[in-house]
Amino acid sequence: MKQKSWITIAALSTSAALVLPATTLATDYRPAMLANPCAGCHGPDGDSPGSIPSLKGLSAEEIASGMKAFKKDRRKGTVMNRIAKGYSDEEIDLMAGYFSRTP
Repeated sequence: MKQKSWITIAALSTSAALVLPATTLATDYRPAMLANPCAGCHGPDGDSPGSIPSLKGLSAEEIASGMKAFKKDRRKGTVMNRIAKGYSDEEIDLMAGYFSRTP
């Protein structure tokens, strides 16, 4: 009887040790992955090296509203209107949050 309870305790402890870190330490990499293609034009971390506007220093709301305006053709752009249409509003919000937090 004692051995059976030790086996049960060991199994439960092992299961908890494997599951808890995955849920408590989970990192959402979607914002960085979604924002990665933007670096080609807007520079790493949104700091544009050239004539394309930088995203650095803008709030998440400013970035998201700009992207959504491009998406709905309320803001003129060269390629941004087409690019913005490829993202959902949730994805735009994730990217905007990512760029507003980058140092």
